[in-house]
Amino acid sequence: MPTSHSNQPRRALLLTGASRGIGHATVKRFSAAGWRVITCSRHAFPENCPWEMGPEDHIQVDLADPEGTRAAIAEIKQRLENGELHALVNNAAISPKTEGGRRLSSIDTTVEVWDHVFRVNFFAPIMLARGLLEELRAAKGSVVNVTSIAGSRVHPFAGTAYATSKAALASLTREMASDFGPLGIRVNAIAPGEIDTAILSPGTEKIVEQIPLHRLGTPDEVAKIIYVLCTDAASYVNGAEIHINGGQHV
Repeated sequence: MPTSHSNQPRRALLLTGASRGIGHATVKRFSAAGWRVITCSRHAFPENCPWEMGPEDHIQVDLADPEGTRAAIAEIKQRLENGELHALVNNAAISPKTEGGRRLSSIDTTVEVWDHVFRVNFFAPIMLARGLLEELRAAKGSVVNVTSIAGSRVHPFAGTAYATSKAALASLTREMASDFGPLGIRVNAIAPGEIDTAILSPGTEKIVEQIPLHRLGTPDEVAKIIYVLCTDAASYVNGAEIHINGGQHV
């Protein structure tokens, strides 16, 4: 689906963690608007989420592995038309639990788990943004980091490594907005609260009672805001962290 200027290639989005939940909804939202979507995840192209050019524009990569991430960046560069990347959405994240499914506290979390979580949730976003800096600059592109309500308050289900990685990513978003802004690249974050996805924990209904809107959010309600941040509607928004949680943080 071409843009309004028929001689220009479609706008391109690189999205990590595309196979479910917020990532899945984001693919559908951008695809519907005519964007080309390049996806990255640990999994092969998901059969249950077909979108145009899906398998050809999916890169299987373990973002916990810096060498694998560098190889993926090189492959992405080759796939981009005109060397332009219009949006990077850092959505992939991991949140390990105990064997019984409980949150890992700061006492229980091993250094190995902390290291693994930070590689995926924190280091991969800056590696991708730095590695694709010229492509983002050429398109005057936008970066959206997906943080979390758990990054600013202790959460009953999100473990310590996940929460601290998201707090670090929120801080990194400000630093990137300052550093990338002069290059014409906007960097923002969205911080979802309780969104109705496969990773919700039992007991979520107790949290919902305390949310002013008295309901879970939907993945599409998050994807819509991600989309706005990547378009001209948000052309002067830089360094923001937008809370998408029905008022849970107030």
